[in-house]
This record gives sequence, structure tokens and C-alpha cells, in this order.
Amino acid sequence: MSGNSRRRQFLSVTVLAGAGLVWSGSAGAAPPAQGKDKDKDKKEKSGPAEVNATEDLMREHGVIRRTLLVYEACASQLGTGSPPKADAIGGAANLIRRFAESYHERLEEEQVFPRLEKAGKQGELIRVLREQHAAGRKLTEGILKSATAEALRDEGKRRALAASLQAFVRMYQPHAAREDTELFPAFHALYTEAEFDELGERFEEREHQLLGSGGFEGAVAEVVQLEKAVGIHDLAAFTAR
Repeated sequence: MSGNSRRRQFLSVTVLAGAGLVWSGSAGAAPPAQGKDKDKDKKEKSGPAEVNATEDLMREHGVIRRTLLVYEACASQLGTGSPPKADAIGGAANLIRRFAESYHERLEEEQVFPRLEKAGKQGELIRVLREQHAAGRKLTEGILKSATAEALRDEGKRRALAASLQAFVRMYQPHAAREDTELFPAFHALYTEAEFDELGERFEEREHQLLGSGGFEGAVAEVVQLEKAVGIHDLAAFTAR
């Protein structure tokens, strides 16, 4: 073998070894099966399990409930000598409008309610839920109009705003609880698991269409900033003594 041939062979073996592609055995022998190793690597690299459709809706309720805590804090502070800034109230109401009403409730009205109604399930509950969606949107509109620095200087308008915030919280807490424990399980039962997995993918696509690239994670980041703005970001402060 010439010097150049030996050099080329050495370089080839070196490159292959660096890539983990050299195996022992006679020339021309096939490498050992890599199936198990590939499966192991895939398992190690894979992320958390996909969120199904109802789990997605329920974690969205988590964002909404955290925003309701901001509403409660704002309502309480409006009755003190140190009311919250108008931007905090307006920011929370805008998150409710964009995330809860324009996305989450719209998804329920387009995908969840009609499917259950077609199956003859949960009709009376859905009727009330639709009414509450409409009532909540009216409250949000009023909250946004009242969340101005000028309005917050008027004691009567502060009291009216606090009452609207409290009314929204009082309605939405049982609203979300009924959906989590009655509506969503009934909805899930209408599908096979394969159909439900496919539905979860469609929900995720809808999320990015309506919320943009930030999606659910962007809404969580937004509510964290609102919690800081009204001083309720420290979870330990809620621990019972």
C-alpha cells in the first residue's frame, strides 16, 4: 500500500471514530443493530408528555384564576388610601379580554359546547355558562372603561370599579370549577383517545393562531408581572398561620 493510501485510510478511520461510526469485526461486516440505542436516546431527549385538550383548557383556567387573584387584590386596595395603579387594573382586564374571552371562551363556544349539545349532554349547564360568558364580557368592558387614573381619583368610581371586579371573581370561580369537574369530563368521554389526541393538536394550533407565538407561556409571564404590580407574587404570603 502506498504512503498516500495509508494516509487516506488513517484519516478515514479517524473521522469515523470521531463520529462514533467505527465498529470492530472483519472487513465488510455490518455494524451492530442500533435500534435499542436509538430508542433509548429518543426517550432521554424527549420532552414532557403532550397536554390533551381538556388538560389544556384546565391549565388555562389556572392563568384565569391567577388573574382573578389580581382582581381581588385590586378590589381590596381600591378601598384603601393606596389604590392600585390604573395600569395594573387595565392590564389584568386586558389579559382577561384577550386570553379568557377572545381565546379560551371562544374555544369552548366553537369546539366544546356544540359537540356536547349535539350529543344531548350538559344542556342546562351550557346554557348557564353561555350566559356567564356574556355577562363577563360586559363586566370587562366596564372595568376597562373605569381603569383610568382620572376615574381612580373619584371615590364613587373606585367603589363601583371594586364592585365590578368582585362581581367578576364571584361569577368566574364557580364557573371554572363546574367546567373542570362536570363539563370537561363529559366532553372527554365523547372521544376515543386517538381522536382526543388529534383534538389536542388542533387546540394547540388554535392557541398560536389567536395568541401568537407566546401562547400559554406568554400569558403566564404576563400574569406574573401583574401579581408583582399588586404585591401578591410571593406564594408563601398566602400560607395559613
